[in-house]
Amino acid sequence: MSQRIFLFVLVFCSLLLFNSCKTTKPTVSKPSETTKPEIKDTLPSSEKVSPPPPPAIPEVVEEKTLKSEAPLKIAEFRAAWVTSVANINWPSQRNLTTSQQQQEALEILDFLEEHNFNAVILQVRPQADALYESDLEPWSYFLTGETGKAPQPYYDPLKFWTEAAHNRGMELHVWLNPYRAYHTTGGEISEKSLVKTRPELMTKLKNGFWWMDPAKQGTQDHVAAVVMDIVQRYDIDGVHFDDYFYPYASYNGKQQFPDNISWEKYKTEGGKLLRDDWRRDNVNKFVKRIYSEIKAEKPHVKFGISPFGIWRPGHPASIKGMDQYSELYADAKLWLNEGWIDYFTPQLYWKINQVAQSFPVLLSWWKDENTENRHLWPGINDALIGEEEKKDTDEITNQLMITRGILDSRGAVHWNVGPIMKNSELAHALKEGPYRKKALVPASPWLDDEAPKAPKLNISKFEDKLALTWEHPDPEDVFRWVLYFKYENSGWDYKILNQNERNFTLHNARNFTKIGITAVDRTGNESNFKEIVLQ
Repeated sequence: MSQRIFLFVLVFCSLLLFNSCKTTKPTVSKPSETTKPEIKDTLPSSEKVSPPPPPAIPEVVEEKTLKSEAPLKIAEFRAAWVTSVANINWPSQRNLTTSQQQQEALEILDFLEEHNFNAVILQVRPQADALYESDLEPWSYFLTGETGKAPQPYYDPLKFWTEAAHNRGMELHVWLNPYRAYHTTGGEISEKSLVKTRPELMTKLKNGFWWMDPAKQGTQDHVAAVVMDIVQRYDIDGVHFDDYFYPYASYNGKQQFPDNISWEKYKTEGGKLLRDDWRRDNVNKFVKRIYSEIKAEKPHVKFGISPFGIWRPGHPASIKGMDQYSELYADAKLWLNEGWIDYFTPQLYWKINQVAQSFPVLLSWWKDENTENRHLWPGINDALIGEEEKKDTDEITNQLMITRGILDSRGAVHWNVGPIMKNSELAHALKEGPYRKKALVPASPWLDDEAPKAPKLNISKFEDKLALTWEHPDPEDVFRWVLYFKYENSGWDYKILNQNERNFTLHNARNFTKIGITAVDRTGNESNFKEIVLQ
């Protein structure tokens, strides 16, 4: 009995001694990829293991300057025509109040900004008149319903459009018809119309239009004065002519343009050109003059032309259609070859698979003719997608993707803003497809190749945010800003900001590893990229 008790006590003491030498540790479950680590409650509450503190908000640990070839390719001209003739786009009706006109203008600009366009081409001279204050031509009938009548209460529509476009980060190009003096939707011909005040320049066509004779020196001088008046007085970004030079033959019943007096005068003075060549020469000299005068006044203001999309049938071989060279007397290929324009927008208003006028075939041909490396931004016809085809938006988006594949300087101009605004499916397809993110207008190095100075970026921290502000030594040289930021586990991203913006807030600051900002000038030059490394 005593032996059993002794053995029991011996075992009990051994176990007690063994346990007193052990160190108790918490049991921690292995974390999965989708759950946070779980710490089991195996210790007294006073000894629980606390989770690690959250990472600190990034500190600036390095700053270095990179070249202006920014981390992302984001240059593409995205423009839409806004038509005033016949009140097609704006203003939608004559006799709208000033407030209504302005509201419509802002609705168009807001729509374009929302859908990541960066330029608007506004028709300001539909029939030798003015949708702006002018001492040279009368207020437009399409604006007020009466030729020569200013908006009431008074405002200057072009100034309003220009400022509103710039506030939204968009360029404003003025669109003028150089020779058309009266359109049949323009009401009765007023005593203030140039048809009455400058009759020596005018010819009447069989369809009721009045046309200024391109051969007359008075015509060329007057239209040049109109262009330069706008360039000098308004902060515009471009001047744009469309395809109306000598009129389409159908406007005059397929008969010759009525310029016999000018032609006989030319021959009497010893002119040697054939009549068709003489007409083309009149237009060629005028185009070259306008380009030269704009550059002498404001080099940054771009000059663009949107001619008929076919130069001549058979160029290239599969192409058929109207011959602008012999009908409109427009040698558009020459203007492109000579570099008398800054951007060239042939009206390629046909479908991709329309063999005789194929969009990609014509675009490739015009690219080969772009020997001076100007911008080639084709006009595309959004009206190809009719109301009954709202869901078939592939034609337009595919054309945009084709331009990206063919062109060096990417871009396109949409004819016109109306079909995009009325077709929600097309608008959605653009914004969710090729226009998903904003883009800068491509640079024009032949106008200016000097980049602006780099902005100075200031970073402040609060909570989980980075408050960014910036300043620039020459703010007049800045048209837009590009804020670049790099995420911890992915690549660069960017946000394009308007010229009047000077601050931005980044949330979830711990996600960013690098940041920087650039300045962009009026001709698209981008400053050096100052990369700030965060930790």
